[in-house]
Amino acid sequence: MSQPSPLHVPAPPPRFTDVQALARADMRAVDALIRRRLASDVLLVNQIAEHIVAGGGKRLRPTLVLLAARAAGYRGEDHVQAAAIVEFIHTATLLHDDVVDESDLRRGRSTANSIWGNSASILVGDYLYSRAFQMMVELDRMRIMQVMADTTNAIAEGEVLQLMHLNNPDTDEAAYRRVIERKTAVLFAAAARLGAILGGLPRDQEDTLAAYGLDLGFAFQIADDVLDYVADAAQLGKNLGDDLAEGKATLPVIHAMAHSPAPVAARIRAAIEAGDVATLPEIVEAIRAAGSIDYARARAIEHAERAEAALSVLPPSPHADALATLARYAIDRDH
Repeated sequence: MSQPSPLHVPAPPPRFTDVQALARADMRAVDALIRRRLASDVLLVNQIAEHIVAGGGKRLRPTLVLLAARAAGYRGEDHVQAAAIVEFIHTATLLHDDVVDESDLRRGRSTANSIWGNSASILVGDYLYSRAFQMMVELDRMRIMQVMADTTNAIAEGEVLQLMHLNNPDTDEAAYRRVIERKTAVLFAAAARLGAILGGLPRDQEDTLAAYGLDLGFAFQIADDVLDYVADAAQLGKNLGDDLAEGKATLPVIHAMAHSPAPVAARIRAAIEAGDVATLPEIVEAIRAAGSIDYARARAIEHAERAEAALSVLPPSPHADALATLARYAIDRDH
């Protein structure tokens, strides 16, 4: 009598920890390089830079450079420096963001500006930007310098656009998307593009991998904006309702204003205009009642699916699979 075949148990879906494990050796090299290149004979520069770099975080952007380069067939070491450059630029934007937003908490720790003041935070952010450009010159690849110069300029535009829309309840979805494209998505796109450049992919494939990064950045930011209204504050590492307190009209409130009864929409408008975080429970209830959480999540999922589809230009590999996992992680995370 033949024995029954063993029950097939499907492998669990890849997790972000699997992605981190795949990139661990390269990321150790990135972290070591970051610490070496942070060094300054100005003590305050070291203190502030170390505070924010040591604050943890997911290191998504440098991880994206590392994975994209390996997925594109790159076997050298310049991807480590490229990843550190991207992380320096991202860290500089965080220092500047926290000053503009008057934030006092990031990743569950006090922000640099709340400890050392706004002036010091801005100047150390400038130091990190200039260090990143020194490191670009060392790579001596004009294409990389061009991409990162354009990206840094777009990020600055995004900061100004966001400033223009603070406390503005008339911000619509198109304006919101313009802000997050420049503030967030362009750096994801650049990180993926750097990997393609290092791997020597043809320009059309380079563009497709950059499109993957752009959609990944959109998915990540929209999901992040949803978490600001529904996450657990301890897991999130910042105060819930920070976007509301800062007068930011993000996608959940934009949708809720357009799909709520007039009195409710008026209360949401007033909360955005005043940055009134005391109304957070009422605003969250209105957002849920209007289906705005589901709407925003659906938009994030659309971007994540487009990002994953773009990876078809890459040959099959564990690194390409990891890039697909990042697209799923962007929308499935709780912090």
